Amino acid sequence: MAEAASQHLSLPSRLLELCALLGAPRDSLRGLEQVAQKKGVKHLSALDPEVLSIFVPPFISKEDSQMAGANCGTLGKTRRRSFRKKRERPRPEQWKGLSGPSRVPEPEDVTIPGGVDLLALPQLCFPGGVCVATEPKEDRVHFLVLTDVCGNRTYGVVAQYYRPLHDEYCFYNGTTHWEPSWPAVGAAGYFVPYAVCVVSRFPYYNSLKDCLSCLLANLKLCKDFEVDSPIKDFAAKLSLIPSPPPGPLHLVFNMKPLQIVFPARADPESPILDLDLHLPLLCFRPEKVLQVLTCFLTEQRIVFFSSDWALLTLVAECFMAYLHPLQWQHPFVPILSDQMLDFVMAPTSFLMGCHLDHFEEVSKEADGLVLINIDHGSITYSKSTDDNVDIPDVPLLAAQTFIQRVQSLQLHHELHAAHLLSSTDLNETQAHRRAWQQKLNCQIQQTTLQLLVGIFRDVKNHLNYEHRVFNSEEFLKTRATGDHQFYKQVLDTYMFHSFLKARLNRRMDAFAQMDLDTQSEEDRINGTLVSPRRPTVEKIASRKSSHLQVTHRRMVVSMPNLQDIAMPELAPRNSSLRLTDTAGCTGSSAVLNVTLKSPYTFKIPEIHFPLVSECVQVYYADFVTLLSKAMDFLAPDNSLLLARYFYLRGLVHLMQGQLLRALLDFQNLYKTDIRIFPADLVKRTVESMSAPERAQAEQAPELMRLISEILDKPHEASKLDDHVKNFELPKEYMQLDDFMKRVQESGMVKDARTIQRLFEALTVGQQKQIDPETFKDFYNCWKETEAEAQEVSLPWLVMEHLDKNECVYKLSSSVKTNLGVGKIAMTQKRLFLLTEGRPGYVEISTFRNIEEVRSTSTAFLLRRIPALKIKVASKKEVFEANLKTECDLWHLMVKEMWAGKKLADDHKDPQYVQQALTHVLLMDAVVGTLQSPGAIYAASKLSYFDKMRKEVPMAFPKTTVETLKHKINPSAGETFPQAVDALLYTPGHLDPAEKVEDAHPKLWCALSDGKVTVFDASSWTIHQHCFKVGTAKVNCMVMADQNQVWVGSEDSVIYIINVHSMSCNKQLTDHCSSVTALIVQDGHRAPRCSKVYSCSMDGTVLAWNVSTLQVTSRFQLSSSGLTSIRLHGDRLWCCTGNSIMVMTTNGFLCQELKIEEHFKDISTSFLAFQLLPEQEQLWAACAGRSEVYIWSPKDLAQPPQRVPLKDCSEIICMIRVKKQVWVGSRGLWQGTPRGKIYVIDAERKTVEKELVAHMDTVRTLCSAEDRYVLSGSGREEGKIAIWKGE
Repeated sequence: MAEAASQHLSLPSRLLELCALLGAPRDSLRGLEQVAQKKGVKHLSALDPEVLSIFVPPFISKEDSQMAGANCGTLGKTRRRSFRKKRERPRPEQWKGLSGPSRVPEPEDVTIPGGVDLLALPQLCFPGGVCVATEPKEDRVHFLVLTDVCGNRTYGVVAQYYRPLHDEYCFYNGTTHWEPSWPAVGAAGYFVPYAVCVVSRFPYYNSLKDCLSCLLANLKLCKDFEVDSPIKDFAAKLSLIPSPPPGPLHLVFNMKPLQIVFPARADPESPILDLDLHLPLLCFRPEKVLQVLTCFLTEQRIVFFSSDWALLTLVAECFMAYLHPLQWQHPFVPILSDQMLDFVMAPTSFLMGCHLDHFEEVSKEADGLVLINIDHGSITYSKSTDDNVDIPDVPLLAAQTFIQRVQSLQLHHELHAAHLLSSTDLNETQAHRRAWQQKLNCQIQQTTLQLLVGIFRDVKNHLNYEHRVFNSEEFLKTRATGDHQFYKQVLDTYMFHSFLKARLNRRMDAFAQMDLDTQSEEDRINGTLVSPRRPTVEKIASRKSSHLQVTHRRMVVSMPNLQDIAMPELAPRNSSLRLTDTAGCTGSSAVLNVTLKSPYTFKIPEIHFPLVSECVQVYYADFVTLLSKAMDFLAPDNSLLLARYFYLRGLVHLMQGQLLRALLDFQNLYKTDIRIFPADLVKRTVESMSAPERAQAEQAPELMRLISEILDKPHEASKLDDHVKNFELPKEYMQLDDFMKRVQESGMVKDARTIQRLFEALTVGQQKQIDPETFKDFYNCWKETEAEAQEVSLPWLVMEHLDKNECVYKLSSSVKTNLGVGKIAMTQKRLFLLTEGRPGYVEISTFRNIEEVRSTSTAFLLRRIPALKIKVASKKEVFEANLKTECDLWHLMVKEMWAGKKLADDHKDPQYVQQALTHVLLMDAVVGTLQSPGAIYAASKLSYFDKMRKEVPMAFPKTTVETLKHKINPSAGETFPQAVDALLYTPGHLDPAEKVEDAHPKLWCALSDGKVTVFDASSWTIHQHCFKVGTAKVNCMVMADQNQVWVGSEDSVIYIINVHSMSCNKQLTDHCSSVTALIVQDGHRAPRCSKVYSCSMDGTVLAWNVSTLQVTSRFQLSSSGLTSIRLHGDRLWCCTGNSIMVMTTNGFLCQELKIEEHFKDISTSFLAFQLLPEQEQLWAACAGRSEVYIWSPKDLAQPPQRVPLKDCSEIICMIRVKKQVWVGSRGLWQGTPRGKIYVIDAERKTVEKELVAHMDTVRTLCSAEDRYVLSGSGREEGKIAIWKGE
């Protein structure tokens, strides 16, 4: 085991990469001292720094680990991983008076971590040079960012301190004694700077600054031993501290005298934030902050300047944190030493920092630079390119909102803490300041994130996810004219390109979550619609109410010299810095009220010295003990914190060489929080295992599966397709497939069947291909109509008669009608006349009330003028309009909308109206494109619903119409409909952890390939757009308690969804084949469900504790093909293909219903079953049979009763609803295949209702509190029907 441990002595996520001592060379100091003594020079020239010593982990070598059995106290001569600059060995007399023989350790070769250039490091640690001082100076710190050739960043914290100019050996060999009190005269009156640099893979700026502060306090007290020794011990300590995993757990380490806190990143996608995000807000006015952010977003060549080296890195890092999740992808060198100034001549985008002394030099010599002066809070440009640099303004509304939110922030801790007594405990003072800073950081992050969402929210409306296309031209058309310059520059950047990749990959990062959280109700409703977007009456009204501001803005842009036009002013800032004044801010402008939970902390055990293998192993053992104790005291449902403890314990077990224990801890992350599962580390660990260890690991079923996933199926982790295309009009002739792709890319229509009909319309009477010019004309016609609709302005008198969500989709020319002269307007609900002269509203008809539509002609003088006649049910007079050349088109459009509304009413499905609107607008565009005598005939190819009305009887059976309440389409916006594989209804409840809208009841819908969409069941609108639970088919879903939804998948995994965060971060992987059913324990016996039973196709049944997610019992059936289970009276009823078994919860067989005993002449199998305990009935369906069979559970040997289902082809599913059994099937209706539901009375055993449910097979059924029944159909239709229960 010691050999195994030696392979893992380097902590995988350790804080420290290297630690270095830097200063002036020995020869330079010797010559400097001689010059000072002989000439009495007061001011000495700067020296060139170099690396004096360097320390790289691991600090325990393989030889040390083999000596682990020796006494810790006798192993003072262990080898350390250190490097010292070679120099002459001192003469023996210099060591006089020391106890023991003199000994100078030989230099040892070490491997320097990537990204650290030892030649450049001294210049960065002393960016202004090594300047000898004539009096002591304060210790100071600055920060570095080091980048390797692959773009990976490491971070350095440098502490500089001054020492008297004594014999240089006092700094290297530990032999010369010096006092901490420094002389101020003579040769010793000169003070030489030294630097200690800590390099880490993690940007722990504040924490490492605190660590170095503790180190320098110790260095000043050092006597009688070399300076290297405490630096080594310091580096060794940091190398044994792991970086905390993402989440709420921060690590605390006692560095004496300070308690050092290492904060964790908020989530795996977020950066580590260990800096004060309000620093730029103290240095720059909010308007200047926006200008700097614009420079970042447009990827300028940026140089920060300050007289304080520390501020250069901190301020630059703050601005990059403001842009998260957008990332700066160009060179980032926040500190340039005096010798590196030529870097600013680089021709590409970059972000660099210089001392303020070089401002004039850089400004004159370099071209095209944005110069940001931190000390003065100003932004200027290189003098040679003042006229060429053009930094656009942030979009006006987003900028105003950001400024108001920044002004409402409390940026001064002194004002916050004025009422508090002075603390006598330094650590307590730091903790209080840290809590204040954490809350402020969170508020600033929310404010900047809202700014980004305000700028880029509408990007998603111009994306095509299937073909990964962004239509930048159309996006720009939706932006205000004054914002075009900003967006044109931003859209061409690498940063925005990466942002597009994340959107197209549907990444649920901070931007996507904020977008979802701040989404308006209108956007939420639009998510369920497939019709083209048009401004609603509500939006038109809001535009009119803010018309004055819009006028101001447009007039300022077009007539800049008019003095009497003023820009809308921002809300006045509170003149006091004391109060975070949100009273004057609107809800959209006020800073978010951040409710920040205090993070958990875990105190790392003490590290004892000397640092030999045995002592290190004691440290690891203490670490494991403390973690295990913390886990024992943790509440079972606190899985978030438990996952962090498992992660840390797994790391420590790796360091101990206990690979199996480490893998078991990492395996537990599947059940607690899979987001922090270290896949690469686990893979390296498994690959490093010896054959005996591998064999031992595979004896544990969970580890066998883990190893199989990590090693045997590497091809499954395929790289995401991350290309992004900008939409371009085609340049070649297109067949149907290419035309379909181009139309979908353009964002006009997504539905493949509709596009096929459009293709037929555009190719009537010609070869079945479309030329580029025709496509261009059609596209332009569509977009012009869309743009015209955006400009529609309705009088207040008209809007009073319309619903707030109505949109005007089509306006005719001014025509004469029997109701007056005006324009005919079409919304999704009605036709009305917009009268001329004095604007007025005259309703023609709602589409529901239309009885007849005819195209005719009327006599006028000696001519016949084409006219449209509409007969309305509630009116005697027929509406007549002399539409002239528009008549035929309006005739087609009104009939299509009429038919769509009729279908929508019959099917209780509003999607038919939305689809009819799409057909109508396509007709309009086809006629506008072709402009030929055959254009109307071509457009008629899109009259799909009107043809359905004529060819197919539209009236459903009365029972179906009365029982059906509503239909929704979870595949809205997809290219093709998707099958509904499973449904789950969860009741609403008020929970302190939920927002008000989250407390509504929900409908969970599982679609193809593991996609889950969530609807708000109170309004049937989208609550959560689809997210993934694996990639395989979902078989079942169940609500385990108020916080969890369990999803059983074809890939043998149970996925657990948190209903508050709508995230899936837990997986149960104990099954080895497809999970087919989940059942919860009886709610009457356990109000908060404590147990869930799951079964898989191979016959395995597992019982789970919901709180701990541990398997409490398991058993294996004698036969496979287990498709479903039911729990009743402490008995599990298990349905396999050949039998229904009654088992105890411990796995003992009580009864068995064998299918061959009742169907000896027919080869069949059980498909589904239901238990009705009150009626003492067992209902079952068999493959290939069109009848339901009913047994008595008391005597399964008796022949079953049969309930035949008329016109049923195949039974798919069944559920119990009160005293009824609902059976989903595929059957015939009027000779046509349809999805049918049979409602059977359990007492009379007769079919009460026969419902024509769907165009395709009914694949799944679920009950909503026994009041409603929901059915999901196959991929031909892909819709969900809501039925009224009895």
